[in-house]
Amino acid sequence: MTDRTTDTLVDHLSAKSTALPMETKTYEKFDFDDSIEVKRKSRKELGTLLKTVLALVVIAIVATAVITPTVLLTRPTAQFTTTSTTTNSLAISSTVTTTTPKTMTTNTRTATTTTTTTATTTTTTTATTTTTTTATTTKTPTQQLVIPTISVNAKWVQTGVTVAGGHGVGSATNQFQYPRRLFVDDDQTMVIADQYNHRIIQWKKIDTNGQVVAGGNGKGSGLNQLYVSTDVLIDKETDSLIICDQSNRRVVRWSRRSDTTQGDIVIDRIRCVGLAMDDQKYLYVSDDDKHEVTRYQLGDKTGTLVAGDNGQGDDLNQLNWPTDLFVDRQQTIYVSDSDNHRVMKWNKDAKEGIVVAGGLFVDILDTVYVSDTNNHRLMRWSQGAKQGTVIIGGNGEGAGANQFNTPVGLSFDRHGNLYVTDTDNNRVQRFSLK
Repeated sequence: MTDRTTDTLVDHLSAKSTALPMETKTYEKFDFDDSIEVKRKSRKELGTLLKTVLALVVIAIVATAVITPTVLLTRPTAQFTTTSTTTNSLAISSTVTTTTPKTMTTNTRTATTTTTTTATTTTTTTATTTTTTTATTTKTPTQQLVIPTISVNAKWVQTGVTVAGGHGVGSATNQFQYPRRLFVDDDQTMVIADQYNHRIIQWKKIDTNGQVVAGGNGKGSGLNQLYVSTDVLIDKETDSLIICDQSNRRVVRWSRRSDTTQGDIVIDRIRCVGLAMDDQKYLYVSDDDKHEVTRYQLGDKTGTLVAGDNGQGDDLNQLNWPTDLFVDRQQTIYVSDSDNHRVMKWNKDAKEGIVVAGGLFVDILDTVYVSDTNNHRLMRWSQGAKQGTVIIGGNGEGAGANQFNTPVGLSFDRHGNLYVTDTDNNRVQRFSLK
């Protein structure tokens, strides 16, 4: 913007007052000692002076009326600022120039790249700048793997706290019928596969009752039904649940929106037991009929075999009833090879696995955590270890706070607290990290 000269009110008055014809009287003296002489001036001179003052007042009023709009229009940034904003988005390109109050808030629609240019402090949904140009790039998020870093010597309180269920077998929202596996979200919300209630139930932190978020309409093959739900995970990018619907031989997806009444089929003709998703959004599914693990790109019906595929057996290239899965950031797959009573590690593109140690969890240090289901305990296997260590349980089958009765699923929250589906006790137990 071209600078404009702003004349003050005093400047205008000074210019106009010098052009007025005024009588100028000259006195030899004008101080306190001459006050008597001033008083002696004629009334005629006083009248002339009063007329001059009145004329000045009139000129001042007229000048103010003319000058005030000019001052307001040309004031640089005291009250108003002109801001030019350019927004580039995936399918939107627009330029808006707006005169606004000195603090302006600009709301942009979802965009990949947003560039904001402003002359004063501007707040936008993507960047705050002061007399600068800022470019902010937002990439579509991939699936986030929350893998806590846990010391190999970490210990947990040995008495668990029941955080879901614990009221016997039943179908009420504070009960389970043999819960199988669970997923713990970043805010400690749990979603639990309530196996023989054919539903997925969600428990938020400190809730006393859960909320049915998928199924719960009796067993069946309808899109609003499940039939033996064995595993569940949250796809954070689409805010949906991916569920093993085992006896319907399919994997289904349910939106987490409150108005969702049915799911859609993601994969069919597969007897799914366990699920895992890597940070590239590949979905891994264990099939206990074919004794193999298959990887799928979401949206594709045909997957790629990544473990097993050599029939039922106990060789290193075979599995025998694979159940729980875990996939790390290198796409290394850990499989609970249940009827071989071992945990297998399959590196990416490997033709056979490695025995590394059951539910299953692997931390960032490659420490393997296993639900030793039939021995009613949880085990930890450090990388390269030949035998594991009991970390919780091992006190016999039972319903005590330090006991399990067929523990199956396990997971950690971001604080390192451990969650276990204590299946035959129909409860979920949480063990706090010391």
